[in-house]
Amino acid sequence: MAKYTKKQNPAGWGDATKLVRGGMDRSVHGETSEAIYLTSGYAYEDPETAERRFAGEEEGYIYGRYGNPTVSMLEERLRLLEGAEACYAVASGMSAAFGALACQLKVGDHVVASRSLFGSNYQIITAILPRFGITYDLVDGTDAAAWKQAMKPNTKCVFLETPSNPLLEVLDIPMICDVAHKAGAVVIVDNVFATPILQKPMELGVDIVFYSSTKHTDGQGRVFGGAILSSKKFKEELLKPFLRHTGPTLSPFNAWVLLKGLETLNLRVEAQSRAAAAIADALLAINGVERVYYPHHDTHTQVKLARQQMKMGGTMVSFNVAGGKAKAFDVLRNLGIIDISNNLGDAKSLITHPATTTHRNIGPEARAMMGISDGNLRLSVGLEDVVDLIGDLKRAILR
Repeated sequence: MAKYTKKQNPAGWGDATKLVRGGMDRSVHGETSEAIYLTSGYAYEDPETAERRFAGEEEGYIYGRYGNPTVSMLEERLRLLEGAEACYAVASGMSAAFGALACQLKVGDHVVASRSLFGSNYQIITAILPRFGITYDLVDGTDAAAWKQAMKPNTKCVFLETPSNPLLEVLDIPMICDVAHKAGAVVIVDNVFATPILQKPMELGVDIVFYSSTKHTDGQGRVFGGAILSSKKFKEELLKPFLRHTGPTLSPFNAWVLLKGLETLNLRVEAQSRAAAAIADALLAINGVERVYYPHHDTHTQVKLARQQMKMGGTMVSFNVAGGKAKAFDVLRNLGIIDISNNLGDAKSLITHPATTTHRNIGPEARAMMGISDGNLRLSVGLEDVVDLIGDLKRAILR
């Protein structure tokens, strides 16, 4: 039976088409939905074929930890969307974060990172990498002079989130890339809050972008996944050898779910961002709300930069309530629609108290350095009716 083929020219496609059709590799059956290849290994016609594949002389799959057709489709779709040369899909966002760093660092190297980081990113930079003789400096990500001063002859990587978790700090990507590249450092960006729909860091000079695909890519709270976007050279020479032998393998089933999620990513992110902007406006008018953080809102300290770098303000809203932890917990208890959860990017609206969940383990001093107060709440806006969400928040805060 001949394999189904259809000529495609993805280079000329828009993002919406890439999200639906990018990377499609149909079998001989011509299925309309991507196939799930649930296999751990592959058979060879003869020993010479196996030898050639292991030697890299012939293309083809050799082991599930090294590659899978369903995972390859996901990687190609993400690569096309991001505008990257290469993509490597992995089991989770944190395996992506660690892999992007660890594959290129060694004893004696130095990392500079923005001090506003997700709790697990903070732990990798400040606790895990130092065990292997890798030093670091944390800087105020909005301060150009601080980035310049932190660079050393042994600085190999610059690491940042923008917008950051949970206070949605927006960093000047081109400025940071210019500083880092002059120092000979590679720039790595966690783009999970913005998604590739709203921000494409590589177009701004970034070398490596990574995602927790668990978030918006899935979008319905079902599976884990992660992705690292980079140059072909970086993937082939550094990333692939490291990940193949350390094993953060993405399940083919999870890859298939993520492929299905990508088909509606733009629709969801844009709708959620419109709702988030409306919620940010509404929160500012509620008595007891001390501050609202939303990148495209006029009250955001980096609003001009955010509008330059991001198509929309994103799906996340962060806000502080008067009364500290006790009041924040009261708000969480009083919500009738929005769920308490530390996940984000879901079709359902989710809210968490960072100081006691996502950023608990970094300690009070680090939280204070980041500006995370006990009254801070981080809201991931879903696809519910925005009027219902605003009403739920207002009742919970004023009750």
